[in-house]
Amino acid sequence: MEKLNIQRLKRTLEYLESKQRELKNQKENDTRSLESMIKYLKKDMMEQFKLADHVLLSMKQEIKNTETFIVIVKNIIDANS
Repeated sequence: MEKLNIQRLKRTLEYLESKQRELKNQKENDTRSLESMIKYLKKDMMEQFKLADHVLLSMKQEIKNTETFIVIVKNIIDANS
C-alpha cells in the first residue's frame, strides 16, 4: 500500500473511531443515523483501500463488529507503515 494511501487510511480510521465514540455516548438516544454512517464508512473503507487484499481471513463477519474492524485496520496500517 502506498504511503499516501496509508495516511488517508489513518485519517479515515480516526474519523470512524470518533463516530464510534459518539455512538457509544448517545446511550439511549436515537442512534440509527450514526449506525448507518458507520456501516457505510466501513464498507467504503473496505472498497476504497482494498482492505480485503491485506487480510487472510474473511472480514465479512469482522466488518459487522466495529471494534474488531478498527483493530484489524490498525494492524493493516502497522504492517504497511
